[in-house]
Amino acid sequence: MVHWALRHSVWMTAAEEQTGKTAAAEASGSERFESRIPEGDDRPRLVCRDCGFINYENPKVVVGSVATWEDRILLCRRAIEPRRGYWTLPAGYLEQKETAAAGAEREAWEEAGAKLIIDQLLAVYSILHISQIQLIFRAELASPDLAAGAETLELDLFTWQSIPWDDLAFPSVRWALHDHRAVRGQSGFAPRGNPSEPEEGPFGL
Repeated sequence: MVHWALRHSVWMTAAEEQTGKTAAAEASGSERFESRIPEGDDRPRLVCRDCGFINYENPKVVVGSVATWEDRILLCRRAIEPRRGYWTLPAGYLEQKETAAAGAEREAWEEAGAKLIIDQLLAVYSILHISQIQLIFRAELASPDLAAGAETLELDLFTWQSIPWDDLAFPSVRWALHDHRAVRGQSGFAPRGNPSEPEEGPFGL
């Protein structure tokens, strides 16, 4: 018996996530699945009634970058919900059989027509309420020639003073920008993590 992994969207409230799980389960023939705690486990899982297959739902991995041209930072204004019209970093889901750096390069190309020169991993953020891990790289743009992709209304290269701080899409965008500034001129630094007093907000990156 073949079971397809159940997937749900990056941006979800807790209620939307539960609805997404139910819809995904139904779409995959989940009348065979029930939610129960498997033997030896400590939390409910979706378990096949017929064969005992356990559908483990693990955190999603998002990859992105703080990419610069000279002293300016690339930001994209979102063309999709949630937070349509707000500014974010080029980022998205890591694909199957893709390295984290390659995923960050792909997202920058898809959202901004940008070619990246990856420097190193800048930060690892844990967004617990949506079970998401974010890997954000420090990168330079190979060229300032950019083009908005399908998920981007517009894009721009911002100096630090001109960043639209009040119109950033998600708290982790602000974290990444500040972490990027904190390691200016440094190399070989340890990746940054969640701030000790994170901002309140309904979403991750």
